[in-house]
Amino acid sequence: MPDLPAPDDALRAALHGVRGLLLDLDGVLVLKGAAIPGAPGALAALELAGFPYLVVTNSSLVSRKTLAAWGRSAGFPTPPERFQTALSASAELVRREYPDRPVYVIASDDARAEFAGCNVLGGPAADAQPDGVAAVVLGDSPDQLTRENLNRAFRLVLGGAALIGMHRNPWWLTPDGPTLDAGAFLVALEWATKRRARTAGKPDRAFFRAAIDRLVAEAKARGEPGLRRHDLAMVGDDVFSDIGGARRAGLRTVFVRTGKHGDADLARAASGARGHRPDAVAPSIAEVAAALLG
Repeated sequence: MPDLPAPDDALRAALHGVRGLLLDLDGVLVLKGAAIPGAPGALAALELAGFPYLVVTNSSLVSRKTLAAWGRSAGFPTPPERFQTALSASAELVRREYPDRPVYVIASDDARAEFAGCNVLGGPAADAQPDGVAAVVLGDSPDQLTRENLNRAFRLVLGGAALIGMHRNPWWLTPDGPTLDAGAFLVALEWATKRRARTAGKPDRAFFRAAIDRLVAEAKARGEPGLRRHDLAMVGDDVFSDIGGARRAGLRTVFVRTGKHGDADLARAASGARGHRPDAVAPSIAEVAAALLG
């Protein structure tokens, strides 16, 4: 068993009965492109113990295959099928609702690989469609979020295309510091087109429901007692998309102090009539794993 911190009794009590985890990626396992200290060991311990988990992330820059390959280089054992991303959820939405119809996707070449089998058009081809496209899907890509492509998306939505955002995250932490994320550009398109976008990633309930259904089905296949939502915990660093979204989905929640949000954000999220607090606060995922396995 990899080395873990000594189990914390209060955290262990808050997690009593938890039988599966949903883990955010940025801020829980990695930060600014590097593994968070203790996170690879925590994930290895969960793997060794056979503790069920999914990595659920609003990442939309690269495919799950590429995420898993990078993870292996950073010491994480997670295979591609244990990831559920805003990108993969967007691709599933397109397959389900626009199986043969043309869609325009703003994303990296690697990210577009998730849309295999869909009728994804490049810029000029999307412009040439006599009846426009069925949907515009907006993801994150420094090379593709250009004025030309955003203008194309704007015109296609004005022409009747649905607007789909992979997620609504306004910013994230990169090696260069706080950096605009695709959600900022999505809001700009909403404002310009006066259309409300659908989103596929966190905090959308359908995103959490897909992850819950997956873990429930896996528990059933193993012959275990029925898994309830309260038996699952979301571990995240974002008080809105992780903690707020998971609470609305009926999950327990654990906030970790290794990401972009801190105590002031926790207090702000808890204020007001619809405020929310996590069920537990932990220094990092290492303490969460220790409380569950210790």
